[in-house]
Amino acid sequence: MNVTQAISTRRSVKRLTDPAPADDEVISLVEAAANAPDHGLLRPWRLILIRGGARHAVGDACARAAAGTSDVEERARAKPLRAPLLVSIVFCPQQHEKVPEWEQLAATAAMVHALELLLHDRGWGAIWRTGAGLDAPQIRRLLELPVEERLLGWLYVGTPLPAGGRVSRPAIDVSAKVSVLSGA
Repeated sequence: MNVTQAISTRRSVKRLTDPAPADDEVISLVEAAANAPDHGLLRPWRLILIRGGARHAVGDACARAAAGTSDVEERARAKPLRAPLLVSIVFCPQQHEKVPEWEQLAATAAMVHALELLLHDRGWGAIWRTGAGLDAPQIRRLLELPVEERLLGWLYVGTPLPAGGRVSRPAIDVSAKVSVLSGA
């Protein structure tokens, strides 16, 4: 698959099952994704891979963070079980005189998108999910996030189910989004 095909065909996949890529494959793909644009080469991110029983620990923390009716808590508890691999996306901004925080956040998002494209190229499905509990103390404690770091969500990764929810996108006319500045 070439880059144009990967970009044109990648979709968030909601329905995922086993297997998921092994840790060594994920690391290899992250090494490639880390070449995404990153002013200052700060790599202002880190990833936490969550599999198996650790997903239940995340679910329990999500349920405690939801702290509502038992139905709300059970839905929160089940969310991390929707994929065999969760990749926690942690933003680690750094003080830098030439690279403001917003550029570091953009670099992190660019790396994650590159990782999604690489996963897609290998036949894996993925979806970047967020939620109200991202900054919940229960989640922060579980992931051992220092105060200066911020969880940006989880990349749910696995094998797409045949009816995995890949939605085709209509062609978009971008002419209203692109302009040309004429010379003076």
